[in-house]
Amino acid sequence: MTVNGNVSFWHAEAGLPAPRPALAGDLDVDVAIVGAGYTGLWTAYYLAKADPSLRIAVLEARFAGFGASGRNGGWLANTITGGRDGYVKSHGRAAVGDFQRMLNETIDEVIDVAAAEGIDAHIVKGGELLVARNAAQLARLGSLANQQAKWPEDEAVRLSGAETRDRINVAGALGSMFIPHCARIHPARLVRGLARAVERLGVTIHENTLVTEIRAGGQGAPAHAVTERGTVRAAHVLRATEGFTANLPQAHRDWLPMNSSMIITEPLAAATWAAIGWDGCETLEDLAHAYVYLQRTDDGRIAIGGRGVPYRFASRTDMDGATQPGTIKTLTGILHSMFPAASTARIDHAWSGVLGVPRDWKACVNYDPATGLGFAGGYVGTGVTATNLAGRTLTDLVLGRDTKATSMPWVNRKARRWEPEPVRWLGVQAMYAMYHRADRQEAAGRATTSPLAVFADRISGR
Repeated sequence: MTVNGNVSFWHAEAGLPAPRPALAGDLDVDVAIVGAGYTGLWTAYYLAKADPSLRIAVLEARFAGFGASGRNGGWLANTITGGRDGYVKSHGRAAVGDFQRMLNETIDEVIDVAAAEGIDAHIVKGGELLVARNAAQLARLGSLANQQAKWPEDEAVRLSGAETRDRINVAGALGSMFIPHCARIHPARLVRGLARAVERLGVTIHENTLVTEIRAGGQGAPAHAVTERGTVRAAHVLRATEGFTANLPQAHRDWLPMNSSMIITEPLAAATWAAIGWDGCETLEDLAHAYVYLQRTDDGRIAIGGRGVPYRFASRTDMDGATQPGTIKTLTGILHSMFPAASTARIDHAWSGVLGVPRDWKACVNYDPATGLGFAGGYVGTGVTATNLAGRTLTDLVLGRDTKATSMPWVNRKARRWEPEPVRWLGVQAMYAMYHRADRQEAAGRATTSPLAVFADRISGR
């Protein structure tokens, strides 16, 4: 029987962690970090490394890694959230090239820190494979190849259908793009190990401590993180709440909490893997508009994720990860379509989570020394790598260091807020309805990208 919810398979595999103590009352520290996911923990890690004298407290509503950090697809990828072209217009080609190289290098930084801290996160740097499975997707692959030719930093290689199937035997594969800068990870193992690492550095993590308000400081007065258990006063209060940002009244329309869902199979038999291949443990994605993303796990399962119910009215957020039966059925059907050899495998677990989406679909790292407030996030599902670079960048901003990281295009940028309800709910529902219909048209034989998808891209603000 499929387990549905229970946060995620990644956490359930090892058992949910024992809770850390909650905040016991008012507290004064140097740095208060709201959110114990990747962004908050990486920021705490690098701050504590840079200045061991800092008093750092991390405030978490549930437990470390409860949100997207413990539920994601396990892609340590080099993606610039929102794409590169917009940044080229605003910052120039050289700056964006530097940004891309920094994200490439960040993958190795995460791998190196995991090794140094004894974190076994099942990391394999096998690259990323983007697969076209119909004529319209193949046409988009050709356009992608032309774009990638302008970005040698990616080191992308286009593969034929046969070369693709030699790597991973995806049914109907007509071609693919291989990008070497990506690694497969076990998300919960990484976030749990990182939490233990920051504690060893002297950082305190207060779990079951919901922050209800963040107040600016200034003119010698500290900033405040107000919780139901007490108020934390700090020179710097850094928000790292990603998909749960909408729960803070002052930030309710800043980022849309988008839902994503996953399922995972039982461990597959050796004969099944012989038919599928996938010996390189590449991460895998198709080129549909409502795309899916997959990984081969360390214990021989296939995990696949995609959009189910994309958004809940009034920015309500998923908590414990229950997934709609229709979404489980849809993801299972796509899995069987891609890998007929796995069609008899049991689905062991299904879960969901939320990710943060700014109105322009671009992530940011912001800090205001006048108020002591900072934040990072809005990764739109591509944050596993970016959180590390964001944590290092926030560290530099808090410490007043002028570095290469602080000059990157995503630093101290602003995006307009999402529309009020019911406009944003109607817009998101319409957008994904068009994407799904476009995918059905293309799967039925349409040779070019559906105009519905083009229109959906336009209204989405991407």
